[in-house]
Amino acid sequence: MKAAICDDEKSEQQILCKYVQEWAAEKGETAELNCFDNAESFLFSWEDDKEYTVLILDIEMGRMNGMELAGKIRGSGCDIPILFVTGYSEYMPYGYDVTALHYLVKPVNKEKFFSVLDRLPEGKREAEKILFQTDEGNVSLPLEEIWYVEAEGHRCEMHTQNDVISLKESIGSVEKRLTELGTVIKCHRSYLVNLQHVSMVLKEELVLDNQEKIPLSRNLRKAANAAVVAECGNVDFFHAVVCEQETEQISE
Repeated sequence: MKAAICDDEKSEQQILCKYVQEWAAEKGETAELNCFDNAESFLFSWEDDKEYTVLILDIEMGRMNGMELAGKIRGSGCDIPILFVTGYSEYMPYGYDVTALHYLVKPVNKEKFFSVLDRLPEGKREAEKILFQTDEGNVSLPLEEIWYVEAEGHRCEMHTQNDVISLKESIGSVEKRLTELGTVIKCHRSYLVNLQHVSMVLKEELVLDNQEKIPLSRNLRKAANAAVVAECGNVDFFHAVVCEQETEQISE
């Protein structure tokens, strides 16, 4: 996860950082923390980087208070979860105006703080990254960025939306790691494919969202069909269409 903490008291920043790190450790996640002493410094940084899991925001600070900052963020159309932490309970009703995730009064209770972070949307949490070895060094990617993997002799090539990365390991080694994660299947002796990017299963190939076609072995077709059907219950796979033949389509 990536959290921004905006509070003009260094001691409060330290406490909140400690709590976020402890919560992330319990969840098996890594925590990247950026601290800001005032609303203006956060806004300056936020213009270049809006990829935050949560903004933990004090209210009483300097020239611009936390409610004003939250209003500017919401006015820009950003839906970042905002958690207010403050020593002034009278601001609580205003939190609804900016659709705050929650409002905690200082001193912040750790258990309550953890319970609020538990409510963060899964999609806002940083995806777990997978480490791969290349000739240029190690590279780590979240599963969703991997489209498919293709065998290349004793090595293999990993295809993302915009790149092809040559890996220093066999496709069998990659298969053992990726298929455990649920959405990656073997569709051919030389190919692994991420179901998150499959839009159609044809008789002899898989069609990806970008219309690229991946070979599908006859003996793996039934398993591929079943895997796509199983994933269609997830909203992330609502677009998938399964075809036993090119002219026969079974929609979800």
